Amino acid sequence: MNIFRLAGDMTHLASVLVLLLKIHTIKSCAGVSLKTQELYALVFVTRYLDIFTDFISLYNTTMKLVFLGSSLSIVWYMRHHKIVRRSYDKDQDTFRHVLLVVPCLVLALVIHEKFTFKEVMWTFSIFLEAVAILPQLVLLQRTRNIDNLTGQYILLLGAYRSLYILNWVYRYFTEPHFVHWITWIAGLVQTLLYADFFYYYFQSWKNNTKLELPA
Repeated sequence: MNIFRLAGDMTHLASVLVLLLKIHTIKSCAGVSLKTQELYALVFVTRYLDIFTDFISLYNTTMKLVFLGSSLSIVWYMRHHKIVRRSYDKDQDTFRHVLLVVPCLVLALVIHEKFTFKEVMWTFSIFLEAVAILPQLVLLQRTRNIDNLTGQYILLLGAYRSLYILNWVYRYFTEPHFVHWITWIAGLVQTLLYADFFYYYFQSWKNNTKLELPA
């Protein structure tokens, strides 16, 4: 494992911890899209179907369990916790996420490295992760009210994907025959979706003003 992969994993973990911190300590999910969190839960469930059959390392298994458990717990809190669910803005979080799930599944059935159930589901999770942030970005543009923890959560998610791109570049030049076009293209699309948010986040940081996205 290289430093970019490790940094990407730790940044991804930090993003989840920031969101859990907000939910557990403030007892609020205001500004957080349940649709995006449900998509991430689906991403991890379909990606880690091999968790109990293919052992790679203790680190790998631990990270899989952490991301699975945290994504499912976030969805549970937002849907069922008697206090947290009151702060969920259902009227604004109206993105029809089925419009992302179905095309990603169809694309995975057409474009994959091997036509097996696990491989198709893994490919589906790659495509879905690339666009799972869209309901969250749409929600932020509608409300235009972004608190610090929500902003940091999205920033860390974007940073995680950017670090993974550096990991792929590093491995391309250091490992023979390291070519994974599906992962690379999906990762690039995912990173580009964060570009607008990054711009306004750093403008807000530079000018020491409250973060707001244009309507």
